Amino acid sequence: MSLTSPSVTMNPSARFKRLLKLGTAFGLALSLSVTGGVTAAQAGDVEAVLAQMPAKAAPAAIDLAAKKKKAKAKKRAPRKATKKAAAKKPAAPKADAIIPVDPAWPVVPDAGIADAATEARITEIMSQMTLEEKVGQTVQADINFITPEELKTYPLGSILAGGNSSPGQNERATPDAWLQLADDYWRASLEYPSKVKIPVLFGIDAVHGHSNLVGAVIFPHNVGLGAAHNPELIRKIGEATAKEMAVAGVDWTFAPTVAVARDKRWGRAYESYSENPADVAAYSGYMVEGLQGAEGARTGIKPGNIMSTAKHYLGDGGTTGGKDQGDAEMSESDLARIHNAGYPPAIEAGTLSVMISFSSWNGQKLAGSKKLITGALKQRMGFDGFAITDWNAHRQIPGCEQDDCPQAINAGVDMYMAPDTWKAVYTHLLADVKSGEVPMARLDDAVRRILRAKIKGGLFELGAPKDRAMSGQWQVLGSPEHRAIARQAVRESLVLIKNNNRILPLRGSDHILVTGSGAHDVGKQSGGWTITWQGTGNSREDFPNAQSIWEGIAETTERYGGTASLSVDGVYKEKPDVAVVVIGEDPYAEFQGDRPNLDYQPGDATDLALIKKLKDAGIPVVTVFLSGRPMWTNPEINASDAFVAAWLPGTEGGGVADVIVADADKRPRNDFKGKLTFSWPKAANQQPLNVGTMDYDPQFAYGYGLTYLNDGYVPVLSEESGLAEEAVVNVDTYFASGRIKAPWSLNLIDVSGSTSGDQGVFSSPGGAVSQSAVDAGKQEAGRSLTFSGSGRGQAAISGAPVDLSRQTTGKMTLGVTYRLDAPVQGPVLLGMGVDASSTHPVNIASALTAPVGEWATVKVTLDCFVAAGVDVSKVGVPFSLTSDAPLKISYSSIKIASDEGDATCPK
Repeated sequence: MSLTSPSVTMNPSARFKRLLKLGTAFGLALSLSVTGGVTAAQAGDVEAVLAQMPAKAAPAAIDLAAKKKKAKAKKRAPRKATKKAAAKKPAAPKADAIIPVDPAWPVVPDAGIADAATEARITEIMSQMTLEEKVGQTVQADINFITPEELKTYPLGSILAGGNSSPGQNERATPDAWLQLADDYWRASLEYPSKVKIPVLFGIDAVHGHSNLVGAVIFPHNVGLGAAHNPELIRKIGEATAKEMAVAGVDWTFAPTVAVARDKRWGRAYESYSENPADVAAYSGYMVEGLQGAEGARTGIKPGNIMSTAKHYLGDGGTTGGKDQGDAEMSESDLARIHNAGYPPAIEAGTLSVMISFSSWNGQKLAGSKKLITGALKQRMGFDGFAITDWNAHRQIPGCEQDDCPQAINAGVDMYMAPDTWKAVYTHLLADVKSGEVPMARLDDAVRRILRAKIKGGLFELGAPKDRAMSGQWQVLGSPEHRAIARQAVRESLVLIKNNNRILPLRGSDHILVTGSGAHDVGKQSGGWTITWQGTGNSREDFPNAQSIWEGIAETTERYGGTASLSVDGVYKEKPDVAVVVIGEDPYAEFQGDRPNLDYQPGDATDLALIKKLKDAGIPVVTVFLSGRPMWTNPEINASDAFVAAWLPGTEGGGVADVIVADADKRPRNDFKGKLTFSWPKAANQQPLNVGTMDYDPQFAYGYGLTYLNDGYVPVLSEESGLAEEAVVNVDTYFASGRIKAPWSLNLIDVSGSTSGDQGVFSSPGGAVSQSAVDAGKQEAGRSLTFSGSGRGQAAISGAPVDLSRQTTGKMTLGVTYRLDAPVQGPVLLGMGVDASSTHPVNIASALTAPVGEWATVKVTLDCFVAAGVDVSKVGVPFSLTSDAPLKISYSSIKIASDEGDATCPK
């Protein structure tokens, strides 16, 4: 039995040494990294260990020659019951000679995926497949771009529902609609005229629960699970997620993310468990086993489990500047020791697929790296599943022409994720195989790997989605058992940063004011990858099996004789005993979360103002901070009596109340258990910041986390952000919360000139257009534009040109929340451009369909502006509204927004 099997109980020292041998970078032998929890009595131990650490921890020495010899002599399977089968693993056809790699890459014990019976079955299937069928198996399409009917003509191996893809493009489709969709595609795939019937494989990004499906439990993102330090809890979350996916007929999730986020400016940092490779190595195998079942990859996945994907291979958390899809500039040994840490345990646990990263390593795109995919992943680490690209990643490989990219499969990619390009990819790949540019041996190896995963994934045995054992058992969605697991995860992930005067826990009998933008917003507390790709556009009604943080506090105070009143803006009639201020980052995913620094609310500290307003009124303040990463929040921490890092807790907001609200006698019901797995910055520009590196000087160190046994006092922190000479960087939000967002400015323009302004009433020089403040949910949170009709008027938001290419590739939109104050009388031109005099407009008059006097949102795709002539790499005017005719229109939000099936491109 393998020592790294998450099912095995071992002493912390032995397990940590085992993790090091699997490629972990640093010798941070903290008990919290390997045992699954830190008790309150141990709280001081973490700081003691950190204090004794050298400035730069040396990588553990690994005797790879001895390890290789030992592995060759006796290759142990992770389960005793499968030792015999593992020992008889057949020799798979070799498509490539051995590729030399750095000895830092570990040799991983055989996972037992490729057994003699399975390989014989694959050989039999492949003997009956045509070339077209083999090529088809290597291509995956998105449900928004392929119909079930087309699978009867094109024998594709897989489909996915991408971040904003759903039945009928309805993100809030019913569970029955999702199940019907899965069933339709599965059955259609078997109608392709062939000698052998191969079911299509259906995958979804279920990265923190089955988060595409309304009613499913949304678990904390990995940033919170890392802080909980409870591997068994991670396994339970995997099991619950698998069940909620299985009832909806989904075969496969693109999870877990096993990135080691070393720069928290990265927009996907919240998908990482830790900056410490040891933590990622300690948790990745547990999630794989939870999803697939402990023996799923060896004996076959059973009903109630689904296939997993370890992603994104490799170095996605180590790119320069934390740039999404950027370049990881480092040595091969550092890449292997740091960023590969999560893959060996996932491979040994039997993950059936690995997703290749968009990013680059020292300038080379990972999806085109034969050394890393074939040499390191498949040959050195012995991965027997299949490798899939990320969304259209083949297009980024140098030398690939549009969707003709043999370089990817020749590098070792087995399946192209070609959501909207699938037909061209299929056609070109078929031609490349026929011409010999893609060797037949390489194609056969890819197909063998995919069929191996389909067989072990149960696709040939489970039947059509609607015929499966758990099909349509909707009581599983949001079940009490799954909600209890999620609530436990919230409790254990909370990190207490400050507790001056032991204000926490709060008395359950107190009158508590719950305020702030996150107080009653389940979407905000859940973050990105929640119902929609960016996690935006959601309402309370989208989460029927959930509790907001305010609802959880109210439930608790009611039990103990207190009250909890909700006021998002902090207004109250009766002075409360204490205020809980819930603030933090708005939802984002991928590149939309990239930041130039970690300053929270730069130049627009509205949340700090709310805290100070309450403090000035003599009200104690407990701040609950929602975020996908530590941020520079020293002013907010100083202004608060207590400060709690709650990360992105998901749908069980009641877990927050379980810890911060006591009984009527102030006896804690639960203590804080969370410890930081990401170092908290002392300055906003202090990145990268990682434990064990030179000049490590955080505000709160890796492993920090107070409990109720601690005094909790934190002295006044420096409020020097370190950004005095740096300009505010904001590429995607132009108007929000009643003001133009820095560094942008508003100009009203007509033939007589231009006038700049924002607050109050002002007009263009000739009076063709004027603006005034209006209420929009809050006092003066919107602006009203009046075009007189006396000549052309233009309202333009402008600034230094920014590059919106990545947003355009990501199918984003320009979203404007508007209200017509009078009927439209002529063309309304919405434009973008490098400056106000050269905007390229789109007439949106036909898209302004909301009744006069009602607020609505119109989204115009960035592709639409490209078609109109905009160079999205140089946008100095991201918003321009022009009218010659009389027009009265108000707006309350202007920003780059996700297309959630509600975007348009007016003709």
